Amino acid sequence: MGKNRILWILGGLLWLSCSTAWAQADSLLQQADRLLNYKAYGRAIEAYSELLTEHAEQLTVSQKSTAQNRLAFAYQQVGDNQKAERYYRESIDNDTEGNPQQILQYAQTLASNGKFPEAQRQYERYLQAKDKQPVRPTATGSLTNKGKDAVRYRLEYLALNSKGAEFSPAFYRDGLVYVAGRKGGSAIETTGSGGGSGYLDLFYVPNRNNLKVGSIINADGSTSKPSDTRVKTKNKLGDDEYSRPTANDSRTVPNFYEGINISEGLGYDDQHVNLAQRFSRTINTKYHEGPATFSRDGSRIIFTRNNYNNGRANKSAEGVNKLKLYTATQQNGSWVNIEELPFNSDEYSVGHPTLSRDEQFLYFASDMPGGLGGTDLYVSQNKNGKWTRPVNLGSTINTKGNELFPFVDDAGNLYFSSDGRKGLGALDIFFANMSNSVTVQAVEHLDAPINSAEDDFSLITDSDRRGGYFSSNRREGSDDIYRFVRESSLFGCRDLTIRLYDTNTQQPLDSVSVLIKSHGEGRPDRTVLSDENGVLQICLEGDNAFIFQASRDGYINSTVGFTTHSLTDDQPSRLEIGLIKPTIEMDTIATIAPENSTGPLTQSRIRGVVIGARDRRPIQGVTVRLRNECDRSQREYVTGPDGRYVFDLIEGCDYTLVASKPAFGTNTNRIKRLPKKTKPKEMSADLRMLSVGDVVTIDNIYYDLDRYSLRTDAARELDKVVATMRKYPSLIIEIRSHTDSRGDAEHNKALSLQRAKAVANYLVSKGISRKRMATIGMGESQLVNNCTDGVICTDAEHQRNRRTEFKVVEIK
Repeated sequence: MGKNRILWILGGLLWLSCSTAWAQADSLLQQADRLLNYKAYGRAIEAYSELLTEHAEQLTVSQKSTAQNRLAFAYQQVGDNQKAERYYRESIDNDTEGNPQQILQYAQTLASNGKFPEAQRQYERYLQAKDKQPVRPTATGSLTNKGKDAVRYRLEYLALNSKGAEFSPAFYRDGLVYVAGRKGGSAIETTGSGGGSGYLDLFYVPNRNNLKVGSIINADGSTSKPSDTRVKTKNKLGDDEYSRPTANDSRTVPNFYEGINISEGLGYDDQHVNLAQRFSRTINTKYHEGPATFSRDGSRIIFTRNNYNNGRANKSAEGVNKLKLYTATQQNGSWVNIEELPFNSDEYSVGHPTLSRDEQFLYFASDMPGGLGGTDLYVSQNKNGKWTRPVNLGSTINTKGNELFPFVDDAGNLYFSSDGRKGLGALDIFFANMSNSVTVQAVEHLDAPINSAEDDFSLITDSDRRGGYFSSNRREGSDDIYRFVRESSLFGCRDLTIRLYDTNTQQPLDSVSVLIKSHGEGRPDRTVLSDENGVLQICLEGDNAFIFQASRDGYINSTVGFTTHSLTDDQPSRLEIGLIKPTIEMDTIATIAPENSTGPLTQSRIRGVVIGARDRRPIQGVTVRLRNECDRSQREYVTGPDGRYVFDLIEGCDYTLVASKPAFGTNTNRIKRLPKKTKPKEMSADLRMLSVGDVVTIDNIYYDLDRYSLRTDAARELDKVVATMRKYPSLIIEIRSHTDSRGDAEHNKALSLQRAKAVANYLVSKGISRKRMATIGMGESQLVNNCTDGVICTDAEHQRNRRTEFKVVEIK
């Protein structure tokens, strides 16, 4: 019996030890997840990597698979697809449940790395795993795309493609106008110096619905042959001859920098092309004609052409024939009145135009002076029939690389291509949500199969991205036109953008903690934080109801309901939550204490002493206000040398007690109501006030030797700091961390800084603004005992030095 009892106790201790280790690993995993949700991908990579190396033995198989999957996602976001592939593979190996979503992510990463046979095998594995699993609702409140099902597209390789280049489709009536030329005539070369053997012209397909399909790339990555029963159109509009030759029909260098290298601009090469079925003899010339856009009624065209008009070719000061934008109108089936747009120049190129739905805004690409990179996107407005001076769309869109091929859909969303952003290939397609025609809200990278490891560009689509066309050189390096058809919801879950703001100033609020509660069993609450712009983005499951509780130090909590019931469209939603600062209403002011404050107790009373938080001495000249929450009346008392105050209370009412003095932190307390008809009571409430220069040690915030991660026993004490920061909303502190004397002094100083930052990150996770705190590593410079170098001390004595404290540096 005794032996069994001993074994039982040992078994219990072993289980408790394992539980503690698992809890610590789970806490570290939560910290890493929080960084990932903040989109701090670099720090998330560090956190997950530390978890998988230094704490691998503490992780369960499920935890390890989760950490590897999310580490892979983080690497994917920073553009390191090779490491993303590695960790997706390791995650799948540790996934005992065979999660189809992880397999799909792995397959997509393989495809982006050009490993198409292996990607195909993983796609097939994904389909098998998906069929075996029941349909589950999307996780609530995810800040990343990992909570969303991948959007599925079917791609169609069109039969109009040839060995030459076909690209930049544009909607025109029921058909497509696109750019074509012989092989080498592409305007989207990504290697070499450009050049080719043919000129580029505009071509026209009258009925795009009758386009024949050469092959189909299914959503799962497989390819198939089409069963095309459509009738090929017999119309050959635009089957005309070149315009009349002129004396200036000589070879030119019609691009930005003597080539069509994507890193050098928009230009087209300078060789002839001899293809039939051109769009129009008045538009197509013996020089390059490039991407075009049309008015909604088809009566006006704006198109790209070399600097050539009225039979003359002009060059820049360096002798380069640049690109320009031209406009023409249609009369009796012919395009007439060809004119240059006013912002053209012989010294720089403009091209790739797209008109907004109302035709009031024209977007285009240019390498004009003053841009951010090689080529930038610009917008010009039509006012009183004239185009205004172009405006650069700014750094939210433009990068140090090249932004090209803009397209604006009917909803005002902007699609464009860039080689200056993280993507799958050299040139990828991006989506920009516009709050108006010139302001960009956010930029999103389109996933595979729209983007690939090669160049993808010039996408056109409807307002819901149900289908459309784009160009890519993924097939044998030749620019071709693909049609895409969306086969799933654009949002696997409901995207919601929440803006948090101050209702008085209308300014955004950062570090607002939003608690998300969803209806139904088994749906845990989640807490997310607003970013520096007061914005947070979450993805909510469909057909459910939610409660958002927003809180921030110095503000009254705000609760808002939201539902995804009956939302059938694919558009993201937006919600604004305003927070209000508490105000003190000066209804009634009494500047003296109650007359009977020292007499017999005939009425309930509160009294106390206002003292300094550091020296515990009474503070004179503190204004103490007591507000009655029943009638909002207020009384006021100023402390004398003894720091004392006293107020009478009325039973049945809540009170707010506020103590304030310049250079001290305002102390606010709530006094719960006393029941009516109770015997008079006297309550005591001594008020401690922080002042600039006060140093407060945070009890029991210790660290393991040579580690900066917070121990599980630190949360309780740090929550007291959170409460203090909320109690003193004007407080700005300096978090100072210390080490013991063991180890190198410089290493200890760096280690202590990491410890201070760990505390700051915890406070931020609880809704405290990062602007209210600074972090300093003190190293071993301020020991609290004699455990210096060469002195033998116990571990407990050394641990006293591994502490954290905060100093009040400012009270606004």
